[in-house]
Amino acid sequence: MKQAFRKIGHWLRWLRWLKCLKALKVLNPFRYLKRLDRYIIAKFIGTYIFSIILIISISIVFDVNENLAKFSTYNAPLKAIVFDYYANFVPYFANLFSPLFVFIAVIFFTSKLAGNSEIIAMLAAGVSFKRLLRPYMISAALIAVVNFYLGGYVIPKGNQVKMDFETKYKNKDRNLSANNVQLMVSPGVIAYLQQYDDVSKTGYGFSLDKFENKKLVSHMTASVIRYDSISDSRYHWKAQSYKIRTLKGLREEIQSGAVIDTLIQMEPMDLVFSKGQQETLTSTELHDYISKQVERGSVNVVQYEVEYHKRIATSFASFILTLIGVSLSSRKRKGGMGMYLGIGLALSFSYILLQTISATFAINADTPAMLAAWIPNILYAIIAYFCYRQAPN
Repeated sequence: MKQAFRKIGHWLRWLRWLKCLKALKVLNPFRYLKRLDRYIIAKFIGTYIFSIILIISISIVFDVNENLAKFSTYNAPLKAIVFDYYANFVPYFANLFSPLFVFIAVIFFTSKLAGNSEIIAMLAAGVSFKRLLRPYMISAALIAVVNFYLGGYVIPKGNQVKMDFETKYKNKDRNLSANNVQLMVSPGVIAYLQQYDDVSKTGYGFSLDKFENKKLVSHMTASVIRYDSISDSRYHWKAQSYKIRTLKGLREEIQSGAVIDTLIQMEPMDLVFSKGQQETLTSTELHDYISKQVERGSVNVVQYEVEYHKRIATSFASFILTLIGVSLSSRKRKGGMGMYLGIGLALSFSYILLQTISATFAINADTPAMLAAWIPNILYAIIAYFCYRQAPN
């Protein structure tokens, strides 16, 4: 009897495993990809990667030719040029012009399919144009997810390394100091720095005033204040030659000393604003920084808001430009694809140009940052729908 029950239990375990395998088979996304889907996705992704390698290689040649004299003047080591500058230059520009690469890839291989009458064969076999779009949209979704992750969380860290290299070996005019800085670090708490040096993370002539019900309750001064960059937590500062005056009605308490560790809700990036600083923050850091600056009542957050919304909006450009590219290049035409390729490239370049213009308007003309980031997508989504309606069915 015991052996019989053991065999039954053994078979029950096998049944559970079989049910799990069946469930995994249903959940497997590759199960729903047909041969046509795999063929087009492989063509799309392969051509996309090839176009990136080709165009970025040309960009590197031009950049080396332009900056070689500066690298020689400032004695930039070869290791830093390769790993600090160009290793971060490539992913930055590949992600920046990803919509263009997507469009070039779609136009190139789809027009080749149309020229070989493969599109005609697919449609004649009963494949609708909507069904034909499915592998294109799957490829666009893969590219959009990768671009969003790289642009939001990987490339910003590389941009910081690249900017540090440019400051040291290429452009010496980066802003690394500030004078007479005053900001609200938290509600009712005002900090002032007479001078701040971002290289040493040190401020001079520091004061910190705390107000309650519009009355001064605490006043702290320090001749030197230095940010603790090796601390495990944020907002750590060391104040030297400090004095703290605490006001309690008509009484006053004074505390002074040589050095004191203190927590002040400000960081070096709050004190010095340099060009392109928003590109060195991850999307999470951008969101936190914008929220913090809005609470402080700062008006210097528009470029950060534009950058935050642009990263999301740019990811959707893969879908829009893919639809335009397929609609323009899927029909076989006499005389080749020259005119339609020109139209498509003009649309792609104008999309990138409109992104830059709308961001400039948001910064200089008080246009809402979210609207400015999404205007190119809205406009080109309408163009994509028109092209789709004109595409072969």
